Amino acid sequence: MAPLEPWNATRAAGIVAELQTLEGATLPILHALQETFGYVDAEAVPMIADALNLSRAEVHGCLTFYHDFRREPPAGRHHVKLCRAEACQAMGCDRLHGEILSRMGCDWHGTSADGVTVEPVYCLGLCANAPAALIDDEPLARLTADSLDAALKETRA
Repeated sequence: MAPLEPWNATRAAGIVAELQTLEGATLPILHALQETFGYVDAEAVPMIADALNLSRAEVHGCLTFYHDFRREPPAGRHHVKLCRAEACQAMGCDRLHGEILSRMGCDWHGTSADGVTVEPVYCLGLCANAPAALIDDEPLARLTADSLDAALKETRA
């Protein structure tokens, strides 16, 4: 994962300009902004709307509809997304998540003392290998609390 840049409107405008000619450019722009800055700043909404000839409400609606987009800078150095969809629930994720959150010493959307932010997501598409998670956007299947600990240790190395 590349280091995140601090929010910069000029850099963001360059990203928007570079991608605005793509068909269905809204999502690629939002993804590129989040990949660069770790979130989509509110200042980007009118910038994207103007570039794509959309209303600010349309861009805001897209940004808020998809739960994967952050509207604030990330709190932790690393991010864990734990799947809470039906297949993962059938494989005991509720109990597992309780153990993971307890070990991390935080709750959903919280950040552990060692800088790991944990968020719930609904379906990572790894249903056949449930329970599943993403660590800094890398998939982890057949998740256990111990396998998550090991993967986080490896990520920090």
